[in-house]
Amino acid sequence: MSEKSAKKAPYIVPIGPTHPALKEPVMFNFEMEGEVIKDVDFAPGQTHRGIEWMGMRRNPIQIVHLTDRICGICGVSHTFAFARAVEQIAGIEVPERGDYIRTILAEFERIQSHLLWAGVAAHELGFDSLLHLTWRVREQSMDVIENLTGNRVNYGIVQVGGVRRDIVPEQHKIIEDCLSTYEGLLSKLVTLFLEDRSIHMRCRDTGVLSKEDALGLCTVGPTARASGVNVDLRQDYPYAAYGDLDITAILPDQHMGETRGDVYDRIVVRLLEVGQSCGIIRQCLDQMPSGPVTAEAKLAKLLAICKKAQGEAIGRVEAPRGECFHYVRMDGKEAPANWKVKASSYSNLMSWIPMLRGEQIADIPIIVASIDPCLSCTDRVAVIRGRSRSVLTKEDLHRLSVEKTRRIQS
Repeated sequence: MSEKSAKKAPYIVPIGPTHPALKEPVMFNFEMEGEVIKDVDFAPGQTHRGIEWMGMRRNPIQIVHLTDRICGICGVSHTFAFARAVEQIAGIEVPERGDYIRTILAEFERIQSHLLWAGVAAHELGFDSLLHLTWRVREQSMDVIENLTGNRVNYGIVQVGGVRRDIVPEQHKIIEDCLSTYEGLLSKLVTLFLEDRSIHMRCRDTGVLSKEDALGLCTVGPTARASGVNVDLRQDYPYAAYGDLDITAILPDQHMGETRGDVYDRIVVRLLEVGQSCGIIRQCLDQMPSGPVTAEAKLAKLLAICKKAQGEAIGRVEAPRGECFHYVRMDGKEAPANWKVKASSYSNLMSWIPMLRGEQIADIPIIVASIDPCLSCTDRVAVIRGRSRSVLTKEDLHRLSVEKTRRIQS
């Protein structure tokens, strides 16, 4: 048999939009040569829910409840970012105590999100006993969140101008017990994840994203930091109580001696950030000032302030998956003139392509899961023009962006 005839012909393997390995709908088309991925393309847009459309027909106080439902894992991040944008436009100054409580809740959200991801990653590797362990210990952070806010999901705690509930002294012990538990468990989790031979063999040098690709694709959060990009809004552009705290971005080489930008490094960053979040919460409890937790407790008065506001602003927070970005423009009416959300996953999805090229088909689930994607956060709209399909060039996208900006500003 000649070398030419012996060469394996490429073939297409479609995965999605629904598949047991995918936690949310997204369509992948893999070009395979044997068991090796030669190229990949993907198509999100399967879970558009019209939240921005609904929001632009409601006032900012009502929109806060919508932002809490953009994502079931990082609801505080979205309400936090939206509230920050509205506060800048309306000139509302959040009391210091309110900022500290927001920070505590944001860090508890990071803990439960990272532990949830760790369980999903273990499941994708076939290590279900580790999935059950991480999800069991995650419950304590969810219990604390419920104690502080009244809810385990869709917390409803952040309000424009501050927070709806204070943290009373009786709740400090519950928080301390939770932090002590995690600080005691962290070394065990690090050992189970980072010293297990199977996990090491499956994740080391798998799904590599170089620092150059991470920068070129504008990745954010743990995905960027695992590739050696020193970026973290809490460190670079401190907000809320973060400016008073000691925060340094977690990078793999600080703890492993090197950075490879693979799935293993993404595990390293997230596990160590759990310990970092525990330290941040402790700092907040120790330094929390006294005083009110919201700028205006009366919702009718707060709404009147918001309705008079004019201008535009951006709210940015470091969500568990990376930078969460809300743009708001108000023109003195009850509803915003414009509201646009860019969730963290939107910035990270394109990193799938360099991660997946050259990898084995069996590694697709863990590589896809390694950026902790949230498709419901990301999807905004799907445009269907009959059966036709078109490709937008860089010039087309730039032109459309300019046209949209001019429409917004007119």
